[in-house]
Amino acid sequence: MLALRLTRAARPAVQLRRLLVAAASAGTGFLLLGSLGYAMGHPQTPGAAALRLAWCVVPLAATVYLALAVARADPGTRPRPGLSAVGLGPGRLMAVSALTTLLACTLGSLVALLFFLHLRGDLSGLPIDAKGAQFLAADRPLPVPAALTLLALLPLAASGAVALSLRPRDPRRPAVKGTASFGARWHAILHKAETPASAEAPVDAGAEGWSDVLTVAPPPREAPAGFPWGVAALAAGLAVQAYANRAAPASVLALPVEGAAVLGGWLLTALGLVLAAPGLTYLCGKVLQSAQPGALRLLAGRVLMSEATRIGRPLGVVCAVTSAALATTAMYDQPAAAFGPLSTVATLVVGGCTLATLLTAAIETRQSRAGTTAALLRLGAPATMLRGSAALRAAALIALFVPLTLLIAYLSALPPTR
Repeated sequence: MLALRLTRAARPAVQLRRLLVAAASAGTGFLLLGSLGYAMGHPQTPGAAALRLAWCVVPLAATVYLALAVARADPGTRPRPGLSAVGLGPGRLMAVSALTTLLACTLGSLVALLFFLHLRGDLSGLPIDAKGAQFLAADRPLPVPAALTLLALLPLAASGAVALSLRPRDPRRPAVKGTASFGARWHAILHKAETPASAEAPVDAGAEGWSDVLTVAPPPREAPAGFPWGVAALAAGLAVQAYANRAAPASVLALPVEGAAVLGGWLLTALGLVLAAPGLTYLCGKVLQSAQPGALRLLAGRVLMSEATRIGRPLGVVCAVTSAALATTAMYDQPAAAFGPLSTVATLVVGGCTLATLLTAAIETRQSRAGTTAALLRLGAPATMLRGSAALRAAALIALFVPLTLLIAYLSALPPTR
C-alpha cells in the first residue's frame, strides 16, 4: 500500500513523463498490430511482412529507452533514509519502478489495441475506408493470441530493462580508486572550506579564487569505456548501408533482402553512436579545460567529464535518429511508400521518444548535480557563473554533435546520390 502511495503521490512532472511512456507504447503497439494486419492481408509476400515487423524494432527500442530514462529520473523510487525500515529497500523500490513501467506500457498497448479494433470495424462495425480496411485486413478475423503476444513485447522489455538497470548493487564492493562522483569531491571541498582554517581565510568568490579551488580538486573519473567499439560499429554500419544502397532508392526498403541490410546498417550505426557519444562528450570537457581555462570553462569541462555517460548516450541516440531521418529524406523521393500509412506514426514515435529521452536525461543530470550546485552556492559561486557554465556546455556539445550528425547523414546517403 505504501508503494502504491509513493507512485500515486508523484509530482505532476513525473506523471506527465509516465503518460509520455504510455503514449509512446500506444504508438509502438499500433505499429506492431499494423504489421500483423499487413501480414494477414498479404499472405503471398511473407518476406515483406517480416521486414515490416523487423522495422518495428526501431520504435520499440526508442520506447524502451524512454521508459528507462523516465524510471531513472523518478525521484520517488530512489533509496532514501527511513524507507528500508518500512520494507521499501533498494530491491523493493526497484520492483515498484519496474511495476510502474509495466503498467504505463500496458496501458498504452491496450489503447493501441482498442484503436486498432476501432479502425478495423470490430468495435463500431464500420472500417475507415476501403484502403484502410485492406491494409488492416478488416475482412479477416484477428488472431487474438498473435496480437496479444506482439502487444506484450514492449511492456515486458521495458520493465525488464528498468529492473536490470535499477537492480541493487552490492554496497560492500570496494570502490575503484579515482572513480568517486563529482558531487562527493565537492562535498570534500565544502567540508574543507567549513574548517576553522578556511574560516580564517575565506575563499575568494572571484574568477581567480574559483579557478584555484577547482584546480586543486582531483580530476573526474576516467574516460567512459566503449569508444573504440563505438567507432568500429559506426564504420561497420556505414559500410553495410553503402552496400545495401546499391539498390534502387525508391524501392530498397520494400525489398526483403535490401531492406534488412539497410535496417542492419542503421542499427549498427546507431549502436556505434551510442557507444562513442560518451567518449566524445568527455572529450568536449577536456577541450574546454585546455589552454589555461578560467573558472567558467573549468567548471563546464569538469561537469561534462563527470556526466559524460549520462549525457552522451541520449545525445548519441538523437544523433543517430536525426542522421537517419536526413539520409532518408535525401535518398527517397517518397519515403511514405516504403511503410504505407504507418510511416507517419513511426516517425512521430521515434522522434518524440528521442526528444523526450534527451529532456529526461537532462532532468536526471540536473537532479544528480543538485548537491554539487548547492555546495558551489554555499562556497560563494554566483548564479550567473552556473548559468554561464550550462550555456557553455550546451554550446560545446552543439558544436561537436551537429557537424557529426550532418557528416553521418551525408555518408549514409552518399552511394545512391552519386
